[in-house]
Amino acid sequence: MSSGIEQKRIVIKIGSSSLTSRHGEISQRKLEKLSDEIVSLKDAGHEVVLVSSGAVAAGYRKLGCLDRPTLLPEKQAAASIGQGLLMETYSKLFMSNGYVASQILITRSDFLDENRYKNVRNTLNVLLERGIIPIVNENDTVTVDRLKFGDNDTLSAKVASIVEADQLMILSDIDGLYDRHPGQYKDAKLIQQVNQITPEIEAVAGDSESTVGTGGMRSKIEAVKIALASGIPTFLGNASKDQIVVNALTGKAKGTYFNPEKSQTYLNQKKKWIAFHSHPEGEIVIHQKAKNRLIEENAHLTLSGVYDVKGPFKKGSVIRIRDHSGREIGCGVVNISSKELQTLTKKVTHPSFDLTIMECKDFVCNQEVLITV
Repeated sequence: MSSGIEQKRIVIKIGSSSLTSRHGEISQRKLEKLSDEIVSLKDAGHEVVLVSSGAVAAGYRKLGCLDRPTLLPEKQAAASIGQGLLMETYSKLFMSNGYVASQILITRSDFLDENRYKNVRNTLNVLLERGIIPIVNENDTVTVDRLKFGDNDTLSAKVASIVEADQLMILSDIDGLYDRHPGQYKDAKLIQQVNQITPEIEAVAGDSESTVGTGGMRSKIEAVKIALASGIPTFLGNASKDQIVVNALTGKAKGTYFNPEKSQTYLNQKKKWIAFHSHPEGEIVIHQKAKNRLIEENAHLTLSGVYDVKGPFKKGSVIRIRDHSGREIGCGVVNISSKELQTLTKKVTHPSFDLTIMECKDFVCNQEVLITV
């Protein structure tokens, strides 16, 4: 790799099918290929975060299962075995090249709480600044369905957002996004460049044919939405291709490149947390005039703009804001509880009795983030 390439912070997501053999066990060959390419990036001075699937696929045979388990307790038990096997292999491969790997297991609840979100970000930043390779996975051994990311595609986009990555690479067993399902249509064509996720792009996103992983093409497109809204270029490609990681960085790899629009204003860390990671607890309905001031004039939301309150929610909670038609306008942090707000709205009789219930810096408009928050 040329030493003249600008040093970047890169998040790489690798799918289960790209790490395991046909029999569902860890493929030493595949892990060596991936680690060698990551070492090439590190040797060139780049920072790398690896979001690695494969824990369940790597562990279920050792659990005594002939096929990939479908019951949650068996999946979690398999993950507890497989995660250790994955980390042991990664650590040996990176250490043999002079690099230290670390393990970070995350659940969705780690992102829901703003303080824990900041702790995850701070930990990742320290590791990257010290030259460590963080290896991130969802903590499948303890995660319940309501706290799952659903797939590591989404997790990788959230990690890329939190570390303010320069590029996200999502690698799986398919070359990228096609205009038609490549497994069903021989004339399907690879879409090489995408600048905006349109309804047409979403319509062509079918599911992966892999029986090992959990994320299909639709989940990858949802992940790309998060990355693009954070201003992060994203690449979808086939992990089996030679030097895919190195070539994707230079734009030479076969795959689909998603590039954020240069004219767009991107979110700061506070608004990223509100948009992508928080869990709205209630909602309020606001008047049209308040909606216009909030969106067009970037003004605070005051008590007089509130039409209805649907709780319960506490002071400091993230809530949804809707207009009279029921359309969701966005989300924001409220500085008053639903109980207090319901009481105060009944007392508003003239404009002089008013107070700020949400500051504009704590509000994220749906149109701004391009996805439903």
